[in-house]
Amino acid sequence: MTVPSGRRERKKAATRQKIADAALRLFLERGYDAVGIREVAAEADVAVTTLFSHFASKEALVFEQDEDFEKRLARAVSGRGPDEPCIPALRREMRAMVRHCAGDDAAPIWRMIDESPALREYEGAMRLRHAESLATAIAADLGLSPTTTACRSIARFVIDAHSLAREAADPEAAVDEIFRMIEAAWEVAFPLRKDKDNEQTAQPPAVGGA
Repeated sequence: MTVPSGRRERKKAATRQKIADAALRLFLERGYDAVGIREVAAEADVAVTTLFSHFASKEALVFEQDEDFEKRLARAVSGRGPDEPCIPALRREMRAMVRHCAGDDAAPIWRMIDESPALREYEGAMRLRHAESLATAIAADLGLSPTTTACRSIARFVIDAHSLAREAADPEAAVDEIFRMIEAAWEVAFPLRKDKDNEQTAQPPAVGGA
């Protein structure tokens, strides 16, 4: 999780985390559908309005690090070193994210998500949003339109790597296996842009978007 700077930001982050922890505790103890928003607010000792100032919906309480993960993936592209290729930077970030979400303590949370149609729907929409955000970052790095099909496809592959790897017996090994395929797809889509410091400019693939 990104550590906020400044007293006010740290206080807000602490309140947000307290709400998320209270919600998760109640959801796991009693079941997601059996717990209401008011009960979560009471457990966290905050007003309902305070809860909604941090989380837009009940589903968002479960995916507390949604926004942080989205930003981390985009930063893996835009903030990487000048000599580091894009795909290895994304692989490193994805390994860290999968490590966080694949531990034994996370298993009950994923079971809860799998058993809830509302949470599965939210997760699906979240993954699409993350993919679009990542596609925009990749396209900006390459100087292409954010709607370029190849950028969006690579981004979808990267996002899907998370759910595939966390379900594997060896999640980190699965990330490496998946990213070997992603790297091969990258070299086909952007044959002139294998490295960020390559002097050649990537050309939009023949099947690119508008």
